[in-house]
Amino acid sequence: MGRGKIVIRRIDNATNRQVTFSKRRNGLLKKAKELAILCDAEVGLVVFSSTGRLYDFASTSMKSVIERYQKMKDEQHLVINATSEVKFWQREAASLRQQLHNLQESHRQLMGEELSGLNVKDLEKLENQLEMSLRAVRTKKDQLLINEIQELNQKAKLIHQDNMELHKKANLIRQENMELYKKVYDTRGSNVVNRSSIIPYSFSRTEDANVRIHLEISQPGQQKDGLQSGAPKLWL
Repeated sequence: MGRGKIVIRRIDNATNRQVTFSKRRNGLLKKAKELAILCDAEVGLVVFSSTGRLYDFASTSMKSVIERYQKMKDEQHLVINATSEVKFWQREAASLRQQLHNLQESHRQLMGEELSGLNVKDLEKLENQLEMSLRAVRTKKDQLLINEIQELNQKAKLIHQDNMELHKKANLIRQENMELYKKVYDTRGSNVVNRSSIIPYSFSRTEDANVRIHLEISQPGQQKDGLQSGAPKLWL
């Protein structure tokens, strides 16, 4: 009569558990040795008991086995990462190609091309998009015109201020010129008076209660006792 199948689960009895561990540990170590010899494989086995005791086996040396294991794990990790990255970028490229195709198709429809495949609902949606785009363009244009008008007004104010400053400077220069002209005129007048001590024209006044007053202008060197026939006369 054969043995029944053992259920693989934790053995509750501590003694039975320790006996089972010893038997199966020895069998595992034996199989590892046989595998290394028969198949020319590099085998490394590490076992820790429930009490923390270490049991190990290495066909060459445990250090070389662990280093080789770590190297292979790193290479596999890099390969997996590279493969995953390639797949990711392939998905991204496919998505971008689809987006580009959709954008090109939408652009052609906005330009009034390839409308045969659209129904009434799609055409109404396209019409609403065009109206919204037109409103946005007009709003942008109006804003740009307003900005340009504001800039021109600002420039006009600056030009007006510059003109006012230039007008003030011109008035100051005109006043300075008038003052200089007065000084030059006064200087010339005083020089003429200093050069001539004789008054070029003389005024005489005759008063009579019953006759009109007349003024006579005579030049120097030409006055006589009587009125000169050629002298101008002023009557008051």
